[in-house]
Amino acid sequence: MPEASVLQFLFQLAKGIAQQFGPNCEVVVHDLISNDAESSIVAIENGHVTGRKVGDGPSHVVLEALNSDRTKLKDHVAYLTRTKDGKILKSSTFYIRDDSGEAVGIFGINYDITLMLAMENNLKQFTSTEQETREPEPIARNVSDLLDELIEQSVRVVGKPVALMNKEDKVKAIQFLNNTGAFLITKSGDKVCKFFGISKYTLYSYIDEAKE
Repeated sequence: MPEASVLQFLFQLAKGIAQQFGPNCEVVVHDLISNDAESSIVAIENGHVTGRKVGDGPSHVVLEALNSDRTKLKDHVAYLTRTKDGKILKSSTFYIRDDSGEAVGIFGINYDITLMLAMENNLKQFTSTEQETREPEPIARNVSDLLDELIEQSVRVVGKPVALMNKEDKVKAIQFLNNTGAFLITKSGDKVCKFFGISKYTLYSYIDEAKE
């Protein structure tokens, strides 16, 4: 068993963490020095989370530690575990080491996130849309911003920058702008002509072609 002073600190730390994060947070201390595979728990707070108490046997990580080179064990942080009665826990395992680096104990934290996962699934169902990959629709602050956004969308629809667009590409972009009502915005034609490097005559010609 780890030294009394170390154990006292671990007991105090366990109690503090459990109080900080509430009744869903179990904190447990395992003794590895005694090599007791049936009674490794020397301290536990909020044991109702897993249904364990002081004197109970080890978890999988304890058995792994008892059968491994204790100088090479690595901490495991934020992984999922499941209790026998179906609770889902977010767990972390930290090895307590002596001066030589050998693991002499385990400090474990198990947080019951079962309800949180259920809430997350419900929220996901509520916020999901028909096209999950679609970007959220931007909300413009004024018509000028709206026109700029529509022009940018027209470029994305074509799939190439203006400098590489041919006539067919520009007709496609103008068609998009026309279908989205961009030309209902005052003086939108001037901005569109400047952006695509075309004259107003050409713009009207492209609009007519887009309608055909």
